[in-house]
Parts: sequence; C-alpha cells; structure tokens
Amino acid sequence: MILVENLSVPFDRRVWQESTTLRDAGWEVHVICPQGTKRDTEPYAEIDGVRVHRYPLKAATGGPAGYLQEYGSALWHTIRLARKVARLGHIDVVHACNPPDLLFLVALLLKRRGTRFVFDQHDLCPELYLSRFDRGEDLLYRGVCALERATYRAADVVIATNESYREAALTRGRKSPDDVFVVRSAPVIDRFRQVPAEPELKRGKPHLLCYLGVMGPQDGVDYALRALASLRDEHGRDDWHAAFVGSGDTFDEMVALAKRLGLAERVEFTGRIPDADLVRYLSAADVCLAPDPMNPLNDVSTMNKIMEYMAMSRPLVSFDLREARVSAGDAALYAPANDVGEFAKLIAKLLDDPAERARMGELGKARVNGPLSWDNSRIALLAAYDRATA
Repeated sequence: MILVENLSVPFDRRVWQESTTLRDAGWEVHVICPQGTKRDTEPYAEIDGVRVHRYPLKAATGGPAGYLQEYGSALWHTIRLARKVARLGHIDVVHACNPPDLLFLVALLLKRRGTRFVFDQHDLCPELYLSRFDRGEDLLYRGVCALERATYRAADVVIATNESYREAALTRGRKSPDDVFVVRSAPVIDRFRQVPAEPELKRGKPHLLCYLGVMGPQDGVDYALRALASLRDEHGRDDWHAAFVGSGDTFDEMVALAKRLGLAERVEFTGRIPDADLVRYLSAADVCLAPDPMNPLNDVSTMNKIMEYMAMSRPLVSFDLREARVSAGDAALYAPANDVGEFAKLIAKLLDDPAERARMGELGKARVNGPLSWDNSRIALLAAYDRATA
C-alpha cells in the first residue's frame, strides 16, 4: 500500500514507476493519493493492474497554517482509505512517500499486525521548511525535525532519492547502512522519444527556450524570468521564444511577473499538458532551463526536470547545485548560485553554439540510458523490498 500526498497518481511519475515495478515483481499494489484537478479525478481507478484510491484535497495557501490544514485533511483521508484497503486483506508493506512526515502514523496502525514500513523520502522536510518559509529554526521547524526523526525510527527500510538524502538517513536518522537504499528518480525512456521539431512552436524566432516542472516558491521560475529579462536587456537578444510547461502554487504570480518584466509576448505559459504535447515542446527546444535557486533543499535534491531534459537530448543551464552536478554532469552549464545575470550569459553562450548544444545533449542522453537509468533504480527498489520483508 503506497501512500503519497504531494501529487495524484499516475501523474506522480516516480510513484507510478515504483507501482508498476512492484506490480511486475508480483505484488498486489494499492495507491492512496489525492485527486487531481483536471486529470486523475476519479475516487477509484484500476490502471494497468494498480488499484488507485483517491481523496479530495484542497492545496495549501498562505503560510505554515495552510499546510497544517492541508496535511491534517490528507492524513485523515489517508487513514480512512487505508482502513478500507486493509479490510480487503493483510497489508504486507506500507510504502509512504513524503512530504509530509506524518504518514508514518498510518504505518504504526498496521505494524501491530506484522506490516512492514518502507519510508520513501522524496524531500528532506526540515530543509523544505527552511527553503519555503523565511522563518528560521523556530518552534515549527523543531516540530518538523521531530516528525522526521519519528518517521526514521518507525521505518524498517528507507528509500533515498540520492546519496545526499542517504547521508541524512544515516546521520540524522541513525539508520543502518544495510537499511537505506538509493532509488534515483529516472525518466521512462519510452515516454521521452523525440519527434520532428515544429518551428511554429518558436513563434517566429530562431530559438526556443523551455522550462518544465512544478511552479512553487522554491522552484525558481522567478529567477528564470529575470534571467530572460537580462538576456533581452543586457545581451540584446531578440532571437528567442520561451515556453514554461507546468503549473503550481505560484503559476498566476509568475504570469504576472512576466507581464511586469515586459515578457508577456515572449514567454508562453502552457499549464499542465499531455505527454504528447510535452514531447513536442522539448523536441523543439534549443536550451532548457533548470533555475532552482540555491537553498537548503535544492542543493541536495535531484530535480526531475534535469533528468527529463537529458532524456530528450537537450542541453541545459542550471545554478551550481551539488546534486544538479551529480545528475547532469557535463550535460549542463552552471551559473553561480542565484546569479541571474550569469544564468542569462550561459543561455546566450549555448544559443550561439549549436555544436556544443548537440554534444551536451548526447552526453545527457547517455547518462539517463546508462548509470542513471530506471533499470538501475528498479534493481535497488526490489532490493529494498527484499530487505524489508526478509
């Protein structure tokens, strides 16, 4: 029984890949998650043999109080649906994907019956709190740290998305190295197949810049927009159109910022779009953007957008973050942390060098087809389950 609060399933690609991998290994898989807003809206669906139970959830607005309300509602619905699933038969494993670090409470209810608990740490919640709210290490922060420690204690096995997260589990969580497994997020290559580039997506310009991903306070879309303003104003570049693909808490705010910066005619916000359209934009893109700013969370997190750019053989510009370098290697150019002027300079450099763009794209493609492929993550995931159920 997989629990996830952050996104609906199968829209959450990592959770969906884990679900289908476990299904293929012979597990009966149930997923409990929120309903989507436009897709994944049915309360129950059986998709390719995976049983998905969804609940209504209103996304948080405002500060920490809004998230407390969201997480409280999600926990109540998750417990309600977990009990429903448990009536169907014994639950061998509860696999909880954070945030929030509250889902261990569901596992505790079932552990008395022999259920094992796998903690799939998608985010380091203390770092997430510091990065999202400018409040410092206050009382709420200490509470977030306490919940993380409680989750680690309850977990039989921890799944980390990268080595930085694994180190947190070993040190802060005091887990045994034998109980912590790195299962990197990796794109399904079949989902990212290039199609012939469509010049019309460039809106009459020679080049297309593309951003793909969530638009939240810590995702840096504002940095990307300011970098594009610098590209126009400081570098005199009038030869590009930009597409921002995705949605999130700050979507409307980012559209307004683009207008204030005089970019409304140059920047297209598509919202969430079907996979087929996503591939069209990435196939036409000349340079992709990973503007996640340096903060306590982003520096140690693996960005799915970077992996997906590389799967499409696209070169990218990123701020110089520890795990961004681990993921992209030489498939990216790195601007000093949060320096939008240098970010713009690197975009201009790539726009002027098609041979280098092609070389970097091939390097990225080789990485996601090789050491960073889901095939390796699949092996690690099944090893974690073998350990949990030994």
